[in-house]
Amino acid sequence: MRLKIYFLLLLVFAANITIAQNRIQNLEKAFNNLLNDEQAKHAIASLCILDANTGKTLYAKNEQIGLATASTLKTITAATAFSILGKDFQFQTTLAYTGTITTDGILKGNLIIIGSGDPTLGSWRYQNKENAVLTQWVTAIKSAGIKKIEGTVIGDDRIFGTQTTPEGWVWQDIGNYYGAGTSGLAWRENQFDIHLKPGSSTADEVKVVKTVPATPYVQIINELKTGSPGSGDRSYAFLPPYSNVAYLRGSWGMGISKSGISVATPDPAFDCAFRLQDTLKRLGISTSQQATTARLMNLNNQVIPSVTQKISTISSPNLSEITYWFLKKSINLYGESLLKTIAIKSGKAGTTSKGAETEINFWADKGIDKTALNIIDGSGLSPGDRITTSAMASVLFQIQKENWFPDYYKALPEYNGMKIKSGTINDVSAFAGYHTDAAGNKYVIVININNYNGSGINKKLFKVLDELK
Repeated sequence: MRLKIYFLLLLVFAANITIAQNRIQNLEKAFNNLLNDEQAKHAIASLCILDANTGKTLYAKNEQIGLATASTLKTITAATAFSILGKDFQFQTTLAYTGTITTDGILKGNLIIIGSGDPTLGSWRYQNKENAVLTQWVTAIKSAGIKKIEGTVIGDDRIFGTQTTPEGWVWQDIGNYYGAGTSGLAWRENQFDIHLKPGSSTADEVKVVKTVPATPYVQIINELKTGSPGSGDRSYAFLPPYSNVAYLRGSWGMGISKSGISVATPDPAFDCAFRLQDTLKRLGISTSQQATTARLMNLNNQVIPSVTQKISTISSPNLSEITYWFLKKSINLYGESLLKTIAIKSGKAGTTSKGAETEINFWADKGIDKTALNIIDGSGLSPGDRITTSAMASVLFQIQKENWFPDYYKALPEYNGMKIKSGTINDVSAFAGYHTDAAGNKYVIVININNYNGSGINKKLFKVLDELK
């Protein structure tokens, strides 16, 4: 009887091996079909599949070639942030005042908002939305006995320095919401909206209806033309960091359902200080000077006064919640802010380059070749990022044992019935993450194609990955 059971188990085991071998053979065939596809004629494609339980490579092709990652780089940034900062990490934003308060409530000094690089401050995604933050600050100001300010509101953005966007970002991206740079004092995810109305005929001028919120300090030069019905949104905003002139170029199609576009705020720290000052003005608490920032004060050789008293501190959501939105909605700003924060936490300057250096060294200590990680930014928006699918797969395999992994896994989007992060920039499409097949086999998946032509490439990538179902 025992012998029969033994042989039965042996047959089942052999059958499972055969099924697994057939699956990998079919995967290889499907990937070769992709390589021979007309869309991949001048492309380079890479695939790396690991057994998620053992880390064994089940199939790999071109896995040691560094490719532009697009937003799949966020999988590494998030993993590094969890590892270095911890899942319960929170940013802290402090409101304080300088100078003194007289007995009749006159602040002879300034309000100063001290940023820590929190990319969520005032974001509509969380409890501490814009109005909630402003209300908390106003309450703290009133509680301090301040009724009038003989000074101004200062946005202290010094923690991240003055370079907001990473080197290598594309000019066409900067100025649009997804190209919003970091700030030591971020506000509303460093973006505002411009509402648009198309003309009645193709090539008519497009009307700028309003900005939300009202942004009077930005001049909008509208060069948009009305596009044909069905042409949709082909508009771009060109608004460099610290500029106050935005050029709108491209077309805005007739019949479009969108109300407008989201644009990168050129100076988030100033905008934050401006919003608080404007709120105070409407409530009858005046200031004697225009809102400013630490950067502007340094530029004008002004001394940034010392804090007399802190009156309010706002904590961000914890890193697990931030990462949920970072991966689920692919928010580039979060990646850049986390990369700089990783550097600060490691005792370095809060710059993109120091963050990338810290990230590369962290994974090198875990056995990944430094030369397989050519990291330019934290979000993958830079076309200069070059990472091998083997290195990315190794990161994804290693982090499964961490206590924060359930939060990380939860944050991954679902595409094609798989928990995978997508990545798309010009002529780049990639996916990275995990999949469990119908039989319970678990895989680490990284697939990437650069320099393909045409559209609809994702369906062909999914056709390859379907062999793992």
